[in-house]
Parts: sequence; structure tokens; C-alpha cells
Amino acid sequence: MADSTGRGGGIRVLLVDDHQVVRRGLRTFLEVQEDIEVVGEASDGEEGIARAEELGPDVILMDIKMPGTDGIEALRRLRELANPARVLIVTSFTEQRTVVPALRAGAAGYVYKDIDPDALAGAIRSVHAGHVLLQPEVALALLSQEDQGAPAGRPGSLTDREREVLGLIADGRSNREIARALVLSEKTVKTHVSNILMKLDLSDRTQAALWAVRHGIAE
Repeated sequence: MADSTGRGGGIRVLLVDDHQVVRRGLRTFLEVQEDIEVVGEASDGEEGIARAEELGPDVILMDIKMPGTDGIEALRRLRELANPARVLIVTSFTEQRTVVPALRAGAAGYVYKDIDPDALAGAIRSVHAGHVLLQPEVALALLSQEDQGAPAGRPGSLTDREREVLGLIADGRSNREIARALVLSEKTVKTHVSNILMKLDLSDRTQAALWAVRHGIAE
């Protein structure tokens, strides 16, 4: 296992799953990727939280259903700790109904456990770059739930620049990509994103993307 200091500036990944065979399979997939390093493993959410704080991974591959502290509770705890790691849910088809709560708890997206190795590596790179991975059926479920309790924010509360930024968030762009597209600094983009979330009473980029879709800001 690689040490906690990392190597060569690759994407540092933590595996959190209660099945050793799944962790072993994921590790096997990822060890052949030159830009991805598996820095640790955990067998449940509680251990995953501790390892995330200890190792400082960039991306966490997290199962949802685990004994003790499950993936959704671990996500909430990591958010409370302000841990900066991006969490990618690794789930089975039968757990699809739990994906929406996981996204609400702060996950950056999800993949299925039978994912192709190249697609898994691509998903890790994508969430590390700041993208949100949403399958159409999950996006529809989230939109349905949002419609039942829509936040109070209104499109008119945003400036023209904030609307531009929001549209690019909905397009899956990272802060760096938004900065390049709008010829702004990343710091300025981060400020715009924070203002958007505050004005619309949203907690994360996933909710912002869905809000943009519902209000016709996203294409």
C-alpha cells in the first residue's frame, strides 16, 4: 500500500467498502492508472471518516450500505468536518433508491459496482476536476423531490454574471473551466459560486445544477 505522503501529484483515492473482495477489485482496477494512487482502505463509514481525516485523499470511493456507520451518514459527517475530499458513491443497481439521499448528503456523483475499469478511472478524474456525475434517472428523481419542497430563491436574485456561472455549473464545468470560459480568476469564480448558493438557499453544486435546469438557466 502506498504511504500517506503520496507520489508524483496523482489523484489520491480512499476506498470505503465493507466487502474486501470489492476493495481488492477496485484497487486492481486503479493501480494500473499512472495518475491515480490508492492511499488507503476502510471497511465501514466510521473507519472511512477516520482514514479520510488521516490521509487527506482527493477522492473517496464510498459504498452506501455498510454495517454501523453507512455511506450516507459518513458523507454527512465528512461535510460537518469540512473535509475537502470529493465523494464518489460506488453502488449496486438495487441500491439506486438510496443514491438521491447520498447526493443530498454531499456526494459528487455515483457509479455502479460493475463499471468498466476505464470508465471508473474517468469518473474519478471527472469528480476530482469538480464535475458532478448524475445519471438521467437520478436527476429526474432529484428534480421531483425539489419540486415538492423548492427553495425560496428566485432567478431574479442573481446577477447576469452569476447566471452565467450557474449555467456552466449545470453544464458540469469545474471552477477552473468556468474561469477559462468567462476569463475570470478561479478565486472570483469561487466567490460567485458561494454567492449563488447563498442567494438560492442551496447547499452544493448538485442542487445548483438542478435548480438551473428547473428554472431554464441551463441549456
